[in-house]
Amino acid sequence: MNLSRTLGFALLLAALLTPLSAAAAAGNDWPAWRGPTGDGHAAAGQNVPVKWSETENVVWRTPIRGRGHSSPTVVGNRVYLATAEPTAQEQLVLCLDRATGKPVWETVVHRGHLESKGHRNNSAASSSVAWDGERLYINFHNHQSVHTTALDPAGKILWQQRVADFVMHQGFGSSPVVHESVVLVTADHKGGGKVAGLDKRTGKIVWQHDRPKIANYASLAVLQVAGRTQAVLAGCNLVTSFEPLTGKKLWEMDGSTEETVVTAVTDGRRVFVGGGYPKNHLVAIEADGSRQVAWQNGNRVYVPSMLVREGHVYAVLDAGQAVCFKSDTGEERWREKVDKDFYASPVMVGSLIYATSLRGVTSVFEATPEHFKLIAQNQLGDEAFASPSICGNRIYLRSSKKGDTRQEYLWCVGQ
Repeated sequence: MNLSRTLGFALLLAALLTPLSAAAAAGNDWPAWRGPTGDGHAAAGQNVPVKWSETENVVWRTPIRGRGHSSPTVVGNRVYLATAEPTAQEQLVLCLDRATGKPVWETVVHRGHLESKGHRNNSAASSSVAWDGERLYINFHNHQSVHTTALDPAGKILWQQRVADFVMHQGFGSSPVVHESVVLVTADHKGGGKVAGLDKRTGKIVWQHDRPKIANYASLAVLQVAGRTQAVLAGCNLVTSFEPLTGKKLWEMDGSTEETVVTAVTDGRRVFVGGGYPKNHLVAIEADGSRQVAWQNGNRVYVPSMLVREGHVYAVLDAGQAVCFKSDTGEERWREKVDKDFYASPVMVGSLIYATSLRGVTSVFEATPEHFKLIAQNQLGDEAFASPSICGNRIYLRSSKKGDTRQEYLWCVGQ
């Protein structure tokens, strides 16, 4: 027996079967909503395509049953995605092979009691899966309540926690955020919501706070800002900072709109949030607890989350303009039309921004404080709500083709 060959085969087999591979350690994964750093930045230095089509630079395309706006979560040799099948009355987590896109497993998290109310663009699977190195976490609205569920890498449900009642208005889409020993969940709604920290091993509620009786859609953001770790949430006319492990309120202030979808970002000193109902609003807040507004304006940054790089804030407005502001003063550096109707949040790779519009077009443009330069526009499918995930030199995009029957696909784009 050739020992080295046998050992090599065993190592290869282990790599194929292990959900978390060395790719995670190398920063080549996209483990949760808004990526490895939670702020929409992909690892720098990747050889990511800037041009593609349905026949060019597509590594694989996999049909996804049902409908969802969940962004792909990519870890090791697996891709995870939430979806919902209204006809079968199922809400599921899907697992695909990262190299081929072939289905590996699917787990029905909830069966029955899917809500039919909400905005026409709402889906019953808008939350993205989070991965902590051992377990997967997903939020679903089901049976007029919000539930957080933990699964193992093979798709087995480990625990499920009902977080709060939920009165449906436009929809539910808040994603779970893992920080050390807790999973952070928010469920704002007109009946009076909750923000909570769950023990990630058991699902037990470690801390929770009641929220105002206002509809809102934002996910928490865990930020390193003003010299400490803060979990920041905007909406319900408030901007609130929590100590993520204990839930202690660090500071809270009026300064947001009622409704927002954006996840907060920071430049290390200030936090930036936006809103779109009942007014358009973008605000920069000093995060030291002084409750000071650094600057604000009336731009509509309602659904797509922002990006911060080297002292500047980059936003793709809902209506399709890309804008650059100085993070300390709010001075506008430039504004350019990209496309129209954006629901997905942009992703930044170095100085390039990838922004996917409702019609399935991903615009790639160079964004520096000095200039905007459109590089390419690439279409996959006819409609897209999910944000792209970019890791390991590849782009994972979820879109749908309408035709006679609507069909969703997950695309893997790479050279």
